[in-house]
Amino acid sequence: MVTIQDVAKKAGVSKATVSRVLNGKNVVREDMRQRVFRAIEETGFSPNLLARQLATRKTNSMGLVITNSLYQGPFFSEMTYQAASCSEKHQRQLILADGKNSAEDERNAIGMLLALRCEAIIVYPKFLSAEALETLIEQHETPIIVINRKLPHHQNHAVYIEHYHSSQLMTHYLLEQGHRRIAFIAGLPGSPSGEQRLAGFLDTLKAAGIEHDEALLLEGDWTPESGYRAAQTLLARNLDVTCVLAANDDMAIGAAKVFLDAGMRVPQDMSLAGFDDMLIGRYFSPALTTVHVPIVAMIQDAIGRLVAASQGDAMPTPPCHHQGRLVIRESVARR
Repeated sequence: MVTIQDVAKKAGVSKATVSRVLNGKNVVREDMRQRVFRAIEETGFSPNLLARQLATRKTNSMGLVITNSLYQGPFFSEMTYQAASCSEKHQRQLILADGKNSAEDERNAIGMLLALRCEAIIVYPKFLSAEALETLIEQHETPIIVINRKLPHHQNHAVYIEHYHSSQLMTHYLLEQGHRRIAFIAGLPGSPSGEQRLAGFLDTLKAAGIEHDEALLLEGDWTPESGYRAAQTLLARNLDVTCVLAANDDMAIGAAKVFLDAGMRVPQDMSLAGFDDMLIGRYFSPALTTVHVPIVAMIQDAIGRLVAASQGDAMPTPPCHHQGRLVIRESVARR
């Protein structure tokens, strides 16, 4: 069996140098790194990763927990891509764990990553409560960061966006454009993001002295199909509406198809807006007015905090919250 000593002899370096290369250390010169890689290829050496992990208690890996029902949307594919890219820049391997369909499944996924000795873990929770997440943070030495959820007692372990404020920004803009009869397509029930966006919308209307018509509140589940169904319901009610605000861009684009199929013009006959600033909205015609969610900055902040913590530093403070930014395009007309 080929050993690390064989690789070192072939490359003309010490065993320690080979070990540093295998562990992703930056202290090895690039020419030596290439010699080690060539020696590994020529000798057919296959490092025993598990043995190395047990010996060093380090894996150079980072875990990410997301429930599988969220995988298909562009927001989450972008988040996963950014997490992988940012982990790579920090010379960490990203391990994705499926949170499946319950709080217990999410807890088990975190447990699996802990068993694999991940140096740090990112959790985008759907089912676990803030209280349960804080308990997990307290129980384990491995640093854990929660994305898109506020944690009352462990604020520096959370990276999130102020969805309520973002919704206020968008609703103020629509009111400034003269819209008073605004329909809202809500996100999946129980989603903290969706609840905050709906609350920001309703509270802004109330502050402007506008009583919201319950018939203008429509159910959605974040998918384009649910936006399509909601828009069908809205047209069937034959209500006086000038604008539709959907809780994400996917639902807004699903709704747009219903209006366009009905011979309506967007935005001349029906204005339309969303949240998240997904790529498809930029190239939709007319380009979608939305709220930009800084997912790249959020992931960079989360991984930066985790890398610092995994190296023995204290988790940076204060809490890391981000603000949405209004993106005005072509899909909203002035009334």
